[in-house]
Amino acid sequence: MRSLAEAATGLRAAPLRRRLAPSLLDCLVVSLVAWQFAVGGRWVTLLADGDTGWHIRTGEYVLDHRRWPQQDLFSFSKPGQPWYAWEWLAEVIFALLFRLAGLAGVAAGAGLVIVAAAGVVFARMMRRQADPFLALIVLMLAMGASAIHFLARPHVFTLLYWAVALAWIERDRERPSARIWGLVPLAALWANTHGGFTALLASLVLIALGRAAEAALEAPGRADRWRPALRWAALTAACAAASLANPYGWRLHGHIAAYLRSDWIRNVVDEFQSPKFRSEHSLHFELLAAAALMLVPAMLKRKRISEALLILMWAHAALVSARHIPLFALLVAPTVAGEASRLWRDWAQGRPQRSVAAILERVGRDLAAGFARSSVWAAAGTAAVIVATPAAHWPRDFPARKFPVEIVERRRGALAGARVFTSDQWADYLIYRFYPEQRVYFDGRSDFYGPAIGQEYLNTVQGRPGWRRTLERWGFRFVLAPVEWPLAGLLEERPEWRRLERDQVAALYERAGPSEAR
Repeated sequence: MRSLAEAATGLRAAPLRRRLAPSLLDCLVVSLVAWQFAVGGRWVTLLADGDTGWHIRTGEYVLDHRRWPQQDLFSFSKPGQPWYAWEWLAEVIFALLFRLAGLAGVAAGAGLVIVAAAGVVFARMMRRQADPFLALIVLMLAMGASAIHFLARPHVFTLLYWAVALAWIERDRERPSARIWGLVPLAALWANTHGGFTALLASLVLIALGRAAEAALEAPGRADRWRPALRWAALTAACAAASLANPYGWRLHGHIAAYLRSDWIRNVVDEFQSPKFRSEHSLHFELLAAAALMLVPAMLKRKRISEALLILMWAHAALVSARHIPLFALLVAPTVAGEASRLWRDWAQGRPQRSVAAILERVGRDLAAGFARSSVWAAAGTAAVIVATPAAHWPRDFPARKFPVEIVERRRGALAGARVFTSDQWADYLIYRFYPEQRVYFDGRSDFYGPAIGQEYLNTVQGRPGWRRTLERWGFRFVLAPVEWPLAGLLEERPEWRRLERDQVAALYERAGPSEAR
């Protein structure tokens, strides 16, 4: 028989071993990094949007000049016009990552922020006592639905801040505490990182209204029944005030409001349009939306009005604009996982103890018990995945299947600093390659250019009447056109334009001299 000292030593060693062993969350984070980005060189997919280019250059401007831009930096079509770098903090982070490790650093940074958001969502599922197996399935649905916006752009920080804010809100619902006021500094940080802070403010307004409705349904005799609603109203006001702590003050809010109300933006920018239900990502969104909306009546019956209002509002927002799908998915995934787990347990408990369902339920319960143990394994495993990723899988440039990388490299001496008519995405790429020498006509900042120049750009792209006048008016020397553009076909037939080269992605045309045109 062991002595009491030996037994005590064993008891101390067991908790230590449990703390040092990788937790379920550690394994999840490392697996997501490997599966979502590292396998098959998918880091480069985070650079599929050219906006990353001007975000990097904006961040470098802030670092180099130690001030925030007040006027446009990149165009010759609106020189000196007021412009808000309303995502300056994210842009500075991207610029620092770029200077540290190039585009590979930018992609890795964005990818890790996305994985961190997924980890927070999974933690919310575990706090709702979700079965780990079902939680993983629902998390994959949420990640799949959100993948339409997995890009190295400032909005990835909104995904993380949103996940953290929802976790604090849910924890406060279970056990109110002063910790919820941490949303106030988060709102200030968020307002300097991305315009998605408005999602937090809108949600807080709904929560306050929901709590007021819940209070109205309670017994009139309770003197403190309105206190939760007043507390959330005060929190909303404090977060709104904190969001004014940005370089542009209230003007930032006015700009975002005008941006979101713009009919032109909603009609021409793909991510502001309703989702197209013809892809695997859309199927994931459909499944989550159907499951979440079916839970709304039960929430209303239990007088959880604020939760029901959030689901309804963000379901509507996601159906109106595809860019809201990730916010909806991260919001509802824990609720869906928790309710599915409750139904699963009720069914499994009625099965024989040796049945597969009963065994899986017990295994899931054991795994969930070890979830909260965090350790250094997540960071160590993530570092190992990054180090083990082959050099060929890290992006050195934007993806050549979407951008005219080869033509721009071969013709950089002629293109740098020249007036080039090209797509908004490729203009972003030219800014990335040649700024500060390069100025562009129209890039990915649709809100800055507005409908006048924007419509002129679209008419030229499509070869509508007036396209020749636009090219002449702005003095374009080159046209760098995607091969499928109607404009490319028209230029093939015009003697004043000669094709320099063409590949599977792009065609480059140069305005011919007077003798060549004849």
